[in-house]
Amino acid sequence: MKTYMPNAAAIDRKWYVVDAEGKNLGRLATQVAAVLRGKNKPEFTPNIDTGDYVIVVNAEKVKVTGKKLEQKIYYKHSDYVGGMKETTLKEMLAKHPERVVEHAVKGMLPKGPLGRQMYTKLHVYVGPEHDHAAQKPEALEV
Repeated sequence: MKTYMPNAAAIDRKWYVVDAEGKNLGRLATQVAAVLRGKNKPEFTPNIDTGDYVIVVNAEKVKVTGKKLEQKIYYKHSDYVGGMKETTLKEMLAKHPERVVEHAVKGMLPKGPLGRQMYTKLHVYVGPEHDHAAQKPEALEV
């Protein structure tokens, strides 16, 4: 018997659209990350990007539980001395809600070149409209 190993040319990629309205942030991110990796396909291979494209709409309507709105903090650094900036989840949802979903999904992907390649297949939009109607995305229930 021969073991089937998919290569980059043989992978059939689909487009999925996910509505984030009313969904928990972490549960949404885990399922989106699994589709980006390709874990929902029988030909999944850990060292090859076998995943599909995912469009997330209504990112501003994602919900969290507990006191995360006030207590969850995002950090970034300007690479200068004393350049640490802190932003709470509430502020981030008000200013850049798409970054909240992107950050959550990116943390669940593999680290390194393969994970960065998978991350490029994620498209997050604030409102219900997206620019990928030509790709004919299918609705993905999360």
